[in-house]
Amino acid sequence: MSLEIWTVSGAPSPWRAALGMAFKGLDHEVHLLSASQKEHKSDAYRAINPRGTVPTVKDRDATLSQSIAILAWLDREYPDPPLFGDTPQDAALIWQRTMDIFDYLPDATSGVLSPIFFQGADEATDDLKDASEKLQSELAHLTGILVENLYLSGERPGAADAVAFPHVRLIQRATETKPMIMQALGLPDLTTVSTEIAEWVARIEALPNVAATFPPHWAEAA
Repeated sequence: MSLEIWTVSGAPSPWRAALGMAFKGLDHEVHLLSASQKEHKSDAYRAINPRGTVPTVKDRDATLSQSIAILAWLDREYPDPPLFGDTPQDAALIWQRTMDIFDYLPDATSGVLSPIFFQGADEATDDLKDASEKLQSELAHLTGILVENLYLSGERPGAADAVAFPHVRLIQRATETKPMIMQALGLPDLTTVSTEIAEWVARIEALPNVAATFPPHWAEAA
């Protein structure tokens, strides 16, 4: 097996790359790094990725970082099935959606989840309420796409889905593990927020190989 990925459990960026591989049905070796032990900043890992960031993907002589670049490379190296569509028109639309999601959804998600997961927030402060409104606006944007499409990339999963899914699934994780504060922020569960998004999450989760991309520490905490 030549295809390898270095990742941190639950980090959205490497999760995107892993989903791209899953959508394509690619076998790969996973190197799980411990963020708490700063393994991604170790000399050994920096020899592979001098920035000390995740993901890193290696395949024979190619070594890549940056999740969007990895998705684009996967489509050239392993073109079937495509992550960016079959035609120039498909590619333009999927790239537009992918970068739009990349530019807005991560920050909106982090504004709510970082205080809850990493700073111990347990009440709906004004700042968190403002962040929740911003996040719900981004979720409404995704809903608008999914009203007319099975996936954010169209009729099959692609790059836009790989970028969005980790963030949306982390929101669902917060509703499962931090229900009181998420309810106070108007995010009690995905179905209440958006039936279309909840159904899209279920479709992604039902795809072959996707379950293997989930954060290992979630299973350990179950």
